[in-house]
Amino acid sequence: MDIHNSTVATLASQVARFSASKTPFRIYHGSTLSTRKSSRDRNQIIDVSSLNHVIEFDELQKTVLVEPNVPMDKLVEATMAKGFLPKVVMELPNITVGGGFAGTSGESSSYKYGLFDRTISGIELILGNGEVVWASAEEHRDLFFTAAGSCGSLGVITLLKMELIHSSRYVELEYIPVGSTNEAVKQLRHYQDDPEVDYMDGILYSMTSGVIMIGRLTDAPMDRKIQSFDKATDPWLYMHAEDILKRTQSEKTTYRELVPVQSYLFRYDRGVFWSGLRAFKYFVTPFNRVTRFLLDPFMYSRTMVHALHRSGLASRTIIQDYGVPYDAADEFVRWTDERTGIWPLWLCPVKSAPLGERSFSQGNNVKDDILLDVGIWDMGPSDAHAFIKLNRDFEAKVTELGGMKCLYAHAYYTEQEFWDIYDEKKYMELRRKYHAESLPSVYDKVKVDLQGVAGGASVRKTETWNDWAYRQFWDTWPLGGLYGVASATKGLFFESDFLLKK
Repeated sequence: MDIHNSTVATLASQVARFSASKTPFRIYHGSTLSTRKSSRDRNQIIDVSSLNHVIEFDELQKTVLVEPNVPMDKLVEATMAKGFLPKVVMELPNITVGGGFAGTSGESSSYKYGLFDRTISGIELILGNGEVVWASAEEHRDLFFTAAGSCGSLGVITLLKMELIHSSRYVELEYIPVGSTNEAVKQLRHYQDDPEVDYMDGILYSMTSGVIMIGRLTDAPMDRKIQSFDKATDPWLYMHAEDILKRTQSEKTTYRELVPVQSYLFRYDRGVFWSGLRAFKYFVTPFNRVTRFLLDPFMYSRTMVHALHRSGLASRTIIQDYGVPYDAADEFVRWTDERTGIWPLWLCPVKSAPLGERSFSQGNNVKDDILLDVGIWDMGPSDAHAFIKLNRDFEAKVTELGGMKCLYAHAYYTEQEFWDIYDEKKYMELRRKYHAESLPSVYDKVKVDLQGVAGGASVRKTETWNDWAYRQFWDTWPLGGLYGVASATKGLFFESDFLLKK
């Protein structure tokens, strides 16, 4: 703890100097799983990348103090060594504790515990004037709940207190075939109050075909196959589930198997759900067991996100999670199919926080006690204006249905539309109260150049000839993709940073 306190004191003095000189600054974590384009000026950052340690367990209270840059895989490894697990573990191992709290993060246990930030009972922050405070439901309550989901725009988070549950060796995973969105919702409603269930999510492959996956922690040996998803010879989870669905759908039977806990928690890492399939299609590469085995090192989220950022394709890819009420799920899925034809879709129920304890990212629009997160991930229209228009239509539809958008991704709202959803008055008052005005606001961090789609200057009128030529070069297939792969390949063997400006 002494090393932690010394590091925080150094960071706090740097923040104080920025404050005294009225210099805007940003927080540098060393990595990102956000899809937003991001870069940092080395002279205007607070570097928290060294805050990557699990500090202290309280086994009686079942809590742990964790620094913000601890990734999920290292967190699970440390907690399991003590016989515990975090209540919510995001499915990609490189997502950090701080990123999960400041972003909008949920997983298959979120139907029970809510978003990841609901499992955090306190945070240490450096305020914009260099003061170090502890915020929780009892101290600086307004700061604590608004910091959750506000993308690190209210202070520099340096420590988090996390709640834990007891661990087991396996997850017994049950696959339940469903024939519609409404049937999927019916199954989720049925199991969400079952005390023996620990995890719950699903995949829709079409309007008439899907699977709900129910997970139960267990140590008991069972006469069932043990299936893993983390080796190069293992199947990708979504393909494995679809194979099971084809065998069981006509008979309306379920299928159960045991999955080692860590393999279950990060079951979507290889192939990044099904985004890896898009990479094969982009490079016109055969997609079979042999090619997946040979290219396995490139198929993990750490590498694929690196390549996505460096290729420039992140700005043309739909990577969004939208939470909608159960009763609106069928309408939203049908609308998504009609507008995009994107399949598969991920389904993950998420419990809403009580009204007085909601994170910033839940906004003013959510009225239901539980939302169904629908994950939509695929390439969008190649035309920039059509791409922006489609994303804006998604946002408008979700708002109409009483849902919410996860702010880890690009946001296509105008500033007025954004603040119609989120509490601008309260948020700006907190920024002033806690001296956070040298940090970018949450809207500044998530906004996208709308290129004239919703008003303002058109890109065709404002960009220079050099800008146009640069854009045309990187939009030419497959130059951007090749550059992204080359950079990611370098990152596999050497330390590589795609966030700091050179």
